[in-house]
Amino acid sequence: MRNLVLSLSLMALPGACLALNAQMPPLAEEAGCARCHAIDQPVVGPAWIDVSKRYRDSRNNPATFSQLVERVSKGGEGNWGKIPMTPSDPTGKRLDKIQELVKFILSLSDQLPEYQARAGK
Repeated sequence: MRNLVLSLSLMALPGACLALNAQMPPLAEEAGCARCHAIDQPVVGPAWIDVSKRYRDSRNNPATFSQLVERVSKGGEGNWGKIPMTPSDPTGKRLDKIQELVKFILSLSDQLPEYQARAGK
């Protein structure tokens, strides 16, 4: 019986991720982010929900935000494995768009039940 409950719980996990009320923003499609990232599951790079959870406690820190914007803009490696992230805006011409995208990514964890419960929602 316990195995059945565990199996059913594991089967429900992907559905729980899909319950996020978020879609890949057009900017992410334009910048090529969707080739390596998805909102709710790892592809080549990490799932954006995992990025949001990792940086949740420091997301309002300007230094953390700047670091993430720079990493998205200029690329990087070593934070999520050995595969390097391709630069999305190495010249900085679309800084405002990259900042918007990073804000979107960081906001994803707000939709997870465990964070809504903490916030009293």
